[in-house]
Amino acid sequence: MDDLVSSLQLVTQVLLATDADWLFEEVSAALTAPGTDLARIRDGRDLGSVAAQMQPDLVLIDLQIGSKGGIASCIDLRHDIAMGRAEPAKILMLLDRDADRWLARQADADGWLVKPLDAFRLRKAAKVVLAGGTSFEGEEAEPALVNAETDRTAETDASTD
Repeated sequence: MDDLVSSLQLVTQVLLATDADWLFEEVSAALTAPGTDLARIRDGRDLGSVAAQMQPDLVLIDLQIGSKGGIASCIDLRHDIAMGRAEPAKILMLLDRDADRWLARQADADGWLVKPLDAFRLRKAAKVVLAGGTSFEGEEAEPALVNAETDRTAETDASTD
């Protein structure tokens, strides 16, 4: 676990978009470490402008945030990044149920966790996403990756015949 905390110390800016005080407290307890700044917004409509100003390394978006909602906020932030209005940031969605995974994938999140959260899962997902990977809780390996591995095995078997 110390490895997870030490990797988060490299992150200087984490932005959490939630209007739920209990969720802010859980995220703060899990991710607060020396060298890590956690900021919060309560309304999804503010995400683009705050992200452009703050330039966070990691953005955590609660699915049920304020008047705009987490999915729309994530999509809009991705558009802002693509248009150069915000710096690239890793996005981790905080979902309410397993059925929300499809929506999060459509929003182009780098990963997601299904609430309720715990510190270990949150730190692990943050570490993976910040390292350039993806963390899709509840999903198996990407089919393209599985197929590529199967194809390589089949080619190796065919070449030895």
